[in-house]
Amino acid sequence: MVLDKINRTNDIKKLSQEELQQLPEEIRQFLIRSLSETGGHLASNLGVVELTMALHLAFQLPKDQIIWDVGHQSYTHKILTGRKEQFSTLRQLGGLSGFPKTAESDCDCFNTGHSSTSVSAGLGLAAARDLAGRHHKVVAVIGDGALTGGMAFEALNNASKLDTNFIIVLNDNNMSISPNVGGMSQYLGGIRTASVYQDLKNGVLESLNRIPVYGERIVKRIRRTKSGIKQLLIPGMLFEDMGILYLGPVDGHDVERMVAMFRKAARVSGPVLVHVITQKGRGYEPAVRHPERFHGTEPFQIETGLAKKKKNKAGYTDIFSTVMRKLGDRDGKVVAVTAAMETGLGLKRFHNMFPDRFFDVGIAEAHAVTFAAGLAAGGQKPVVAVYSSFLQRAYDQILHDVCLQDLPVVFAIDRAGIAGSDGETHQGIFDISYLMTIPNMTLMAPKNKWELSDMIKFALDYGHPIAIRYPRGEAYDGLEEFRAPVAAGKGETLYEEGDVALLAYGSMVKTAVEVRELLKQQGLGCAVINLRFAKPLDTGLLEQVAHKYTLLLTLEENVITGGIGQAVAEYMNRMGARVPMMHVAIGDEYVSHGNPELLKKQLGLDAESIAHRVLGYMGCKKQCR
Repeated sequence: MVLDKINRTNDIKKLSQEELQQLPEEIRQFLIRSLSETGGHLASNLGVVELTMALHLAFQLPKDQIIWDVGHQSYTHKILTGRKEQFSTLRQLGGLSGFPKTAESDCDCFNTGHSSTSVSAGLGLAAARDLAGRHHKVVAVIGDGALTGGMAFEALNNASKLDTNFIIVLNDNNMSISPNVGGMSQYLGGIRTASVYQDLKNGVLESLNRIPVYGERIVKRIRRTKSGIKQLLIPGMLFEDMGILYLGPVDGHDVERMVAMFRKAARVSGPVLVHVITQKGRGYEPAVRHPERFHGTEPFQIETGLAKKKKNKAGYTDIFSTVMRKLGDRDGKVVAVTAAMETGLGLKRFHNMFPDRFFDVGIAEAHAVTFAAGLAAGGQKPVVAVYSSFLQRAYDQILHDVCLQDLPVVFAIDRAGIAGSDGETHQGIFDISYLMTIPNMTLMAPKNKWELSDMIKFALDYGHPIAIRYPRGEAYDGLEEFRAPVAAGKGETLYEEGDVALLAYGSMVKTAVEVRELLKQQGLGCAVINLRFAKPLDTGLLEQVAHKYTLLLTLEENVITGGIGQAVAEYMNRMGARVPMMHVAIGDEYVSHGNPELLKKQLGLDAESIAHRVLGYMGCKKQCR
């Protein structure tokens, strides 16, 4: 196999032309086989096999630097830089990351995980190169979906000032996770189909270049002028009007043509954008037909594309989807807003039933939040559905545009807590902390699937900014007997016994119940409190437990800094309570990729670790007496 010859960086340059033609098929088959066992981002990686090969052939790694926007399409890059043998550990605890990591390879020059950052990072690397007097190439690979993010336009605007080489590769597959929307997608679609322009451009330039002496000067003048031939056939040629030379579009599955284009781009003294057209999922029919489903997939059967592990229970996302559809039917003012995550967030059914009340704004979380603020100001009831780690990108808009005006926007925060295999950039472990700082914001989290339903209904009638966080995966269906009505700022006592009280929030209520069972086996009684609200706290309930129990534990799936534990401790201190406290939370750290249950055990968030802490404290207390 040709792939066996790829064991270290730049081995691809040693292959014959015949071997290079065979390599894409072998890489695709390797990815399909490997990801069918581990899961991962399949469709996007199948689409960039030839593009990645061309980049590795045209440039010299690690001297030249490639930044992959988002980074989940970097699997072929990892293979070509000697990490093929580690793919059996992909996205597993201690194994190969699904994103570029500088700690993994000197060919990964910048860690990425969120969208629309590559051009900014690339500009910084290019400026650092120039300041140091070096001459290597810097290449930012950005997808057309990521180009809908405002940060990308800020960077493109800044790039126009550059007078040294900087290459932007636009990987255009008409998809982000869901199909792309908006003006940029339509604009690129126009370029894709402008074959007349391409034919004319190539013919005119070739003819002009053949004119002795003056031909080359005429071509340069055409390229400089704002009324060049591109403007004749594609009005408002966006990139060139911004001062960025545009090359393409080029077939993203033709290695030879792309190598020639990249080498041409490398000779430009200034910013240059190479427009490459690829097909997401290429080479695996199920991924071509269902690119959204194979964007990030669990282990699957190669023959059918179906998941190996059947889903037995509804997930929290499924519950949200069902409730949104029902509430949308009951109330014509309920509207849904997403940033290119319609399927992942469970809004497809809402979209199908209420297309006029569904808004996909593209990968633009900051815009999504202020857009929702405008909807709320206009009398609608907007629900912004978003992953926890992506909501971080809109902190200023939440603070100024929603909460400062006390507008009734509902934030449905999916993937809150340990999200698992995508790693540091996708763990939802900061939302409690950053939202707790904002006046007028109310925060709550459900203990189980029924409470999520009740909280969504409560939130839509609340009339103020409010956020509901819920985890990834199967929805907890225990504690069905506890379903007290949701009231603003009020918690819920589930079990009232013993000397220890567990004050749990959201997903940690299930863990607290498990801790209680373990402690009972050791003869220790334990109370379980479902806090429900992180802000405002149920101060009446806190005063009761402060006087009743000899040890309090707060449990949250969030970093400890600025979280519930600190908020409870601060309140106890203000009221002069002397009760000892422990805080179960994530330390001041980022959380790597891996199985969520293994990560929780490693972080001390599992029931066994918590029970061990309690027993250790209570045993010490008895001995100290």
